[in-house]
Amino acid sequence: MDIRTAIAAERRELAAMLDGLPAESWDAPTLCAGWRVREVAAHMSLGFRYSFPKMAWELVKARGSLDRMTDRCARRDAALFPPDELAAALADNANHPWKPPTLGIEAALGHDVVHGLDISVALGLGRRVPEDRLRILLEGVDSKTLAFFGADLDGVQLRADDLDWTFGTGTPLTGAAQDLLLLAYGRRLPPGHLRGEQCDRFVAA
Repeated sequence: MDIRTAIAAERRELAAMLDGLPAESWDAPTLCAGWRVREVAAHMSLGFRYSFPKMAWELVKARGSLDRMTDRCARRDAALFPPDELAAALADNANHPWKPPTLGIEAALGHDVVHGLDISVALGLGRRVPEDRLRILLEGVDSKTLAFFGADLDGVQLRADDLDWTFGTGTPLTGAAQDLLLLAYGRRLPPGHLRGEQCDRFVAA
C-alpha cells in the first residue's frame, strides 16, 4: 500500500472511532501520560490547524521545548474544541501532507497509528491496526526509534505472536505486533497484553 493512502485510511478510521465514543470516554486516561482522550485527539490534529509561523511562535513561548509546547497546545485545544470537531479534524484532513518536522512521511503514519493506539488500547476498544500499516512501522524500528521515545528494551527480545516479526536480543517478550510497536515507542501497556518473564516491567502503573 502507498504510504499516503495508508495515512489517509488510518485518519478516517480513527475519526470514526472517536466519533463513536460515548461522552465520558473523552475524559478517560490514555497511554500518553497525563493526557486524556481529548488531549490526544487535539494533539493529533495540531499539525493541520497550526501554520508554521504559529507553530514556531508556540515553540518560542515554550522556551524551545517541543514537549512543553505540544503539551500546552494539546491542553488548550482540548478545552477549546468540542469532541465532534476534534474527530472531524482527522477525517477532513485525511490527505493533509503534514509530517513531523525533519522526519520522513513514515513518521506521519507512526504518529497517527501510535496515538490512535494510545486511545484504543487504554479504552480496551479492541481495534486492530491493519497489518500493512504495522509492517511499514515495524520495519522502521531501530535504536534511533528507541532513543527518541525513551524506550528501554535492554535484555528483551520482542516477538510478535500475530505476524513474523522480532526485534532485539534477550529474554523473549511476546504479544500482538501493535502492542510491541507501542513498547518501541516508549509506552507501557495495561495488564494482560504481554507474555514473558519480564512483562511486568512494561505494564502501566
